[in-house]
Amino acid sequence: MTEAKTRERPAAVVLTPAAEQRVADLMAKAPDDAIGVKLSTPRRGCSGLAYSVDYVSEEQAFDEKIATPGGIFYIDGASVLYLVGSVMDWVEDDFSAGFVFENPNAKGACGCGESFMV
Repeated sequence: MTEAKTRERPAAVVLTPAAEQRVADLMAKAPDDAIGVKLSTPRRGCSGLAYSVDYVSEEQAFDEKIATPGGIFYIDGASVLYLVGSVMDWVEDDFSAGFVFENPNAKGACGCGESFMV
């Protein structure tokens, strides 16, 4: 009898090394009850959905977990479909710093880049 081979599915979001480092930096100064950092897509902004990254203190049943060198990165279970295939980066320049997303599911975004639509 042959063993069934299971294929590990790729993460919904790929974090660049800069994004992984930022997760590590956030976890290094996280509140005591934080178990990781979580990405979600709440409804807000002029295009409908926004990216939100926050500390998380408890796991939810359908959240996706991605182990990074600096801690666990969670993706909200209700947001995964909007984010599959995305790349998350951390970008800093003289005037701003923040997570930047390349999302193949986004059909449009607002002018300021704060929200998107699928």
